[in-house]
Amino acid sequence: MYNVLDKRMVFIPFAIAAFHILVMNIFVLTNHFRTGLLFLIVSAILLTLLSLYLYRSVILNETRFRQMVVDIAGSKQYAIDELPMGLIILNDEDEIEWMNDYMYKEISKENLNVPINRLFPNVMTTLKANNIQTTESTYNDKHYKIYWDEKFQALHLIDITNQRRREVELEEKQPVIGILFLDNYDEVTQNMSEALKSELNNNITNIINDWANHHHIYIRRFSQDRFIVLLNSKSLNEMEDTRFNLLDEVRDRTQELGAQITLSIGIGEGSDDYIEVGELAQSSLDLALGRGGDQVAIKTMNGNARFYGGKTDPMEKRTRVKARVISHALRDLLLEGDNVLIMGHKHPDMDSLGSAIGVAKLASMNGIEANIVLNDEDIDETLQRMMNELEKREDLMEIFVTSEEAWEKMNSKTTVVVVDTHRPSMVLDEVLLNKATRKVIIDHHRRSDDFISNPLLVYMEPYASSASELVAEMLEYQNKEQKLSRLEATVMLTGIIVDTRNYTLRTGSRTFDAASFLRSQGADPVLAQTFLKDDIDTYIARSDLIKSAEIRDNGIAIVKADPSMTYHPVTVAQAADQLLQIEGVQASFVMAIREDESIGISARSFGEVNVQLVMEALGGGGHLSNAATRVTDKTMDELYEELIETIDDILYNGSEEE
Repeated sequence: MYNVLDKRMVFIPFAIAAFHILVMNIFVLTNHFRTGLLFLIVSAILLTLLSLYLYRSVILNETRFRQMVVDIAGSKQYAIDELPMGLIILNDEDEIEWMNDYMYKEISKENLNVPINRLFPNVMTTLKANNIQTTESTYNDKHYKIYWDEKFQALHLIDITNQRRREVELEEKQPVIGILFLDNYDEVTQNMSEALKSELNNNITNIINDWANHHHIYIRRFSQDRFIVLLNSKSLNEMEDTRFNLLDEVRDRTQELGAQITLSIGIGEGSDDYIEVGELAQSSLDLALGRGGDQVAIKTMNGNARFYGGKTDPMEKRTRVKARVISHALRDLLLEGDNVLIMGHKHPDMDSLGSAIGVAKLASMNGIEANIVLNDEDIDETLQRMMNELEKREDLMEIFVTSEEAWEKMNSKTTVVVVDTHRPSMVLDEVLLNKATRKVIIDHHRRSDDFISNPLLVYMEPYASSASELVAEMLEYQNKEQKLSRLEATVMLTGIIVDTRNYTLRTGSRTFDAASFLRSQGADPVLAQTFLKDDIDTYIARSDLIKSAEIRDNGIAIVKADPSMTYHPVTVAQAADQLLQIEGVQASFVMAIREDESIGISARSFGEVNVQLVMEALGGGGHLSNAATRVTDKTMDELYEELIETIDDILYNGSEEE
């Protein structure tokens, strides 16, 4: 503005002078010299007055301009100092060089020349490592949105504490639906007198209502053994902090009445849609019951499941009615298809193979073509001894096919039966499983969140000792005229022996019933023990593992094998089994390098310690007293430290997240 005005002022005197020269020339040319001289004198006076006026105007405008500059500069400084946004200038070492007054109110001047990462943890590390210009961080309980201007080494900070607080408040008010189920109510109260049943009901109801009132939960009983639970995320967080002590309270208080009741809770959260949350709650309850009950399962939309409880061995709830119904349903499903393919888990054991042979026999009893998928690389030394015996029976060897042969046999009406596992990642041939449209699952492990999709029939009983036991029960309700052969019955019996460790663990009355049935079909216990014999090298390797065990004060035995040695999974599992025979050992964990250079861990316990939770946390699974995992992305030392931390956190803090 000043420059434009100045140019105009300079132009005016020159324009007037030029005009006067022109007029003088006219007067001279017209011989009016005296008139021209008079005009010149008058014009000079006027021009002088005009110049004085213009000079004064220039001085005034310059003064005004300077004041305007001062005013603008002051306004900018005011904006920098008073604008409700922080500004921090850093030096080349990412240390605080300057702050505006807004930040001085939050950060004392003593923090000048202090690395910014010390005040806002790793803020510059995050920005530079990820090559981003925006991040969030906290300081003194305040939450900031931080913008990075690399050109000026400047951080712009906006306080979003209130925004985060409102977000938390909204999250805490999100709807949560739960279904509470009394696991064994029907079984416990079946032959109970009305007076005792009424007393038991009153006790259970009072315990649950007190718990609900304490956590501000709406709860209503809609059947003898089911309650609907309505709450919000805040109440759910409070209950998770208590590790759902309701499970222990109900179990202990009802035990005092001589009728121990356990309960399971399925909870759904993470959506504003009540239908979605309700479906998650039902799915979570199914998951909790599939894992044996006496626990809480929490599912979030598009998130992993979380589990609490599940520390006790599940009580047997199977009935022969259910076994008969499942047996007939399986027969009908198989008859609807063209053929049957049966698979166990990777690195199959005697139970996996025994239950597969049992299902193949069930199919043949009904005139259905059945094959067991087994590749040469899946056969270990124990299975090889059994296969050597099977080779003597041509009719039995014909049912075994490789993955390639199974692929050729598959069509849209092929039924794939998966035994001894329910996790797709654990199936012997996952590609084959994904091709199938008709799938059946028979398993005795506690259910995990990772589950085979869209099965036509699921028979999962965590109360059973083995998959062979479940299949043996189903065979009892098939064609009585066709018996199991001596070898078929022996292989199935061997599966039960292996999974129960000679009938010492997870052995119920139904286990002995199944063993009795197999014995009546010709099972040979001596031959079964022959399958389980070891060679001298395996015996020495197992002894070396046991010798290197570290027994901790809490009764946990841990073996970290020599990383330069490789061990067969069966040897590792046997070492874990034998460690339990040492006095004072309640649970054992044996970790060793496998032939494929992965690290395997076998975990065993007598049931008081839930080793399944530990193995699930490390990516594996199994049963409460028999579990395992395989890890490929960690060193032996790293996995050992993680195992110790997981044992301490899960077994003695009481929670686990998948």
